Parts: sequence; structure tokens; C-alpha cells
Amino acid sequence: MTVLDDAPGEPTDARGRVAELHEIRAQALAGPSEKATRAQHAKGKLTARERIELLLDPGSFREVEQLRRHRATGFGLETKKPYTDGVITGWGTVDGRTVFVYAHDFRIFGGALGEAHATKIHKIMDMAIAAGAPLVSLNDGAGARIQEGVSALAGYGGIFQRNTRASGVIPQISVMLGPCAGGAAYSPALTDFVFMVRETSQMFITGPDVVKAVTGEEISQNGLGGADVHAETSGVCHFAYDDEETCIAEVRYLLSLLPQNNRENPPRAENTDEAERRSDVLLDLVPADGNRPYDMTKVIEEIVDDGEYLEVHERWARNIICALARMDGQVVGIVANQPQALAGVLDIEASEKAARFVQMCDAFNIPILTFLDVPGFLPGVDQEHGGIIRHGAKLLYAYCNATVPRISLILRKAYGGAYIVMDSQSIGADLTYAWPTNEIAVMGAEGAANVIFRRQIADAEDPEAMRARMVKEYKSELMHPYYAAERGLVDDVIDPAETREVLIRSLAMLQTKHADLPSRKHGNPPQ
Repeated sequence: MTVLDDAPGEPTDARGRVAELHEIRAQALAGPSEKATRAQHAKGKLTARERIELLLDPGSFREVEQLRRHRATGFGLETKKPYTDGVITGWGTVDGRTVFVYAHDFRIFGGALGEAHATKIHKIMDMAIAAGAPLVSLNDGAGARIQEGVSALAGYGGIFQRNTRASGVIPQISVMLGPCAGGAAYSPALTDFVFMVRETSQMFITGPDVVKAVTGEEISQNGLGGADVHAETSGVCHFAYDDEETCIAEVRYLLSLLPQNNRENPPRAENTDEAERRSDVLLDLVPADGNRPYDMTKVIEEIVDDGEYLEVHERWARNIICALARMDGQVVGIVANQPQALAGVLDIEASEKAARFVQMCDAFNIPILTFLDVPGFLPGVDQEHGGIIRHGAKLLYAYCNATVPRISLILRKAYGGAYIVMDSQSIGADLTYAWPTNEIAVMGAEGAANVIFRRQIADAEDPEAMRARMVKEYKSELMHPYYAAERGLVDDVIDPAETREVLIRSLAMLQTKHADLPSRKHGNPPQ
């Protein structure tokens, strides 16, 4: 057997090989060049490794396939084969719990996805699913690597497939820290939560140039797909922040409220806020007059531990609130009408927002509290033509399908179909409570009286006086606070000041709830 000599200049012993390894690793850690790093910082953006350091506990990151390089040729690629191939993958911990992460490195090929790049992402996604731990993607890429053609596009297909397979199994969080255009935008859309940073991150399927060429409309990148647009108008973005540091800190906070996977419960926190604490301020916070608005977030602050909660989609569909909070240290999901916006009615966007939130809570074993003060569905031609029936059905389907503990509380108005849809006892709420200010009815007293007593009012000598009398009669007969309780549709009418204690005791009782769904491949929810 012939033994070939080592090539000139190559190390010939273990120490030399290790020194070479450290040199290669240093090169991979440093990235392409100082110039590229300065250019990234000049845009107000951190590098991929700086972002990972902010996300994970210090010293916990373990990188996977750091030395991976692409194998593509043509268009000059054969002379450019940087380590990592423009994406950093691995795992670490957040508050001591395992989290998997991948981060596009914009300094290398603009973070564009090629075959090797995609394979690294596929691997880390498979590892996250197998390990049963959350996956966070730090997105800052220019889309598919054009030089690699269809191979790059196929890489996205593999990501989408894994996003779907992981859905409802592990938490998936997309953090948008740069551009995300074309098909690449569909991966974040498949995940549970999307974070964006103002001015530096954008998401769109077709960019401003294409929009102008096709429609003649002129618009900037931020105007088309910036953080504020997606946080307020499209609903694509759940959270928007002014800088990367704040954004990533909030990702860490969100992870503290989520379980590792669908087989675990969210982590319980130590709590110093007394479970029996009375909230007498609630007696004055919610006006008895159903026509007077108030801020539902103030009610939530009074009830949850230390007044702390994380609102999801805070600036989209503001007529409904979706939030994560803790009750006696236990994570809960809160869905609540917001009387300050559109009087708290349900419309297309509010129904979609709440439905997705309910599904997320149910997938990850988070009990759901529903606070009702809803006058009904928003009437109008636009709503009907926009499909309020099928969109409202999404919320109904989500609640009916949920097996986690579900408690509803009726603060004031609960009218018509909106009352049924907002987790009423008739669609499976485990417990339903009401305040003495509750009004549960098919519709408001004025509207009901106009329908039921139409003839008496029309024939009366004084129609207005007759209408007022009939409204009063309808209220006393069918809308008094104990009407639903007398018929078993409300489990109890409670003192508002005791709401926190009642809810905490109820959640403790429901901790061991077990409910099985019918055997099926999957349901066919309304679209």
C-alpha cells in the first residue's frame, strides 16, 4: 500500500490539526469581512451572531454545521464558498430551557437561500421537532439565491413542509429583522408568532417595483410591507418594536409563557400576588350603562397577576383583545371584547384574530378565559360581502374544538349570535360566570321592543311613551341579571371584586380536565 505524503504546508500532527481547526472556526465566526459587518451596522442592524447572543442565555449556544459550504458552480459561485453559507443554525437555552434557532447572515450572499443553506435549516427544524423544543428564526434574507435556480426554490418547499408538520407541536416564532420577499414570506406566515422591527424589516409577496409595473401604484418598501403596515392593517405581524434589542427581549418573554411542546404545560411562575385579592376598583371601572365605553385592559390588569400581560396583535382588530397572562402563576390566554373600539363588536378581523389565538392556546395547553361585553356582530354590506358568516364561524369552530379549560365571564352586554360564539356554555365552556351588570339577550331591549311590540307602539296615542314602557317591560322580563342563571345558562352571578379569586379557584379545579375529540384525520375548519 502506498502512503501519500501530506501536501506542503499542511499540519502533520494532532496539535497542528487542532490549531488549523481553531483558525477555520475563527474565520467562520468573524464572517466575510469587517467591511460587511460595518455595512450591516450602518443600516441599524445587528449581525446574525449578535442577535443569537441577545436571544439565548450567555454561553449556551451550540452551533450546527458551522463549516458547511455550498457546492454550486457557475455565475462565479465556485470562487465564493464562505463557511456557514449565510445561515447560522444551532440550539441554546432561554431561561434554562432548550430553544433551537436559525439566523440568516445578510453579510453572506445577502442571506439568500441556496441548497446548502436550506439543508441546514431543514436539519435544525427536524432537530427541534424531534427534541420537542421551540424554534426561533431570525430572518434577514434576500429570498432565493438566483444563481442556484430551482434548487433554491425547492429549499423553501422543505421549510414550508416542516413549518406545517411542526404546527401545534412546538412553538414556532419568526423574527423579521430585514427584508423577506416573495415565497420566503410564507414561512413566517405558517408560524405561531411574527415579530417585526420598524424601518429595517419588510414583508411582501411582490415588491414596490412589481406593484408599480403591474398596477401603476407607487409605494415605498415600508409603506407596502413595513412593520406598522403588518401590525395595524394586514394582521401579518403580531408584535412590532422600534429596535432589535427590545424585539428580541420580548421574544424571550414570550417564550417564558409557552411550553416546550404540545405534550407539556407552560411553565408555572412563583407568584406573590394573593389569589384572594379583592378588586373593589372593578365596581367602578365598568359602567352599568351598556352604552358607555370603558377600557377592558384596565379590567384585565386588575384581575391577572401583578397586572402584567402580553397582548398579541395589539394594534390589529382592536375591538377584541387577545393576551397571555398569569393567574396565580399559571399561564392563561385571555380573549376579551374591547368596548373602546367599535363598541366591542365582532367583525371579520376580530373573529380571525381571536380564532387563531384560541387555536394556539388549545394547541399548547393554555387555559382560555373569555371576557364578554359584546353587542353583536358588526352590521354592514362590506361585512356581509366580505364573508362575516364564514369568518365568524372560524371563531365558533376554534372554541368548539378546544379541549383546554375554558371559563367565560359576562361583564355587561352579551347579545345575539356574538354571545353564543364567544364561548358560551352552550358551545362547551366549562364554567360561565356573570357580573350583576350582565345583559344576556337576543338583542338590545330597544331593538327587541321595536320588533315584538311594533303594532302596540304604532297604534298608541303616544308612540314614544309606549316604546319606553315596552322597553322597560322587556328588560324586566327577559334581561334582568339573573334570567340566564335561573335557567342554568350561567353557573353563578358573582361580585366583580371577587373575580380574581373565583377564576383562580376555577382554574385549579379544571387543571386535571381531560377531553377527547372524535377520531378523525383532521377537521375542515371554515375558510
